Amino acid sequence: MPYDSNLDQEVFSQEWEGEAGKIAVSVHSYNNGPKKLQIVREIKDRNDNYTFAKLGRLSKEEIEGVLPLIQAAIKSM
Repeated sequence: MPYDSNLDQEVFSQEWEGEAGKIAVSVHSYNNGPKKLQIVREIKDRNDNYTFAKLGRLSKEEIEGVLPLIQAAIKSM
């Protein structure tokens, strides 16, 4: 069964923005299935547009920024 974006429901979404870019924390439910946490990093390109990047490792500043968002996301699950 291929992925259908119409079946993907976003339950929660918040972003933390830092100097290097932003990290989005969201909760999704696909086809009324279990709610799952998603964390995505976006960085600015040369034209100041945000583009997807591998999340990789987090700095202490990034952890402190997204931790409250993760805790809020957990409450929506």
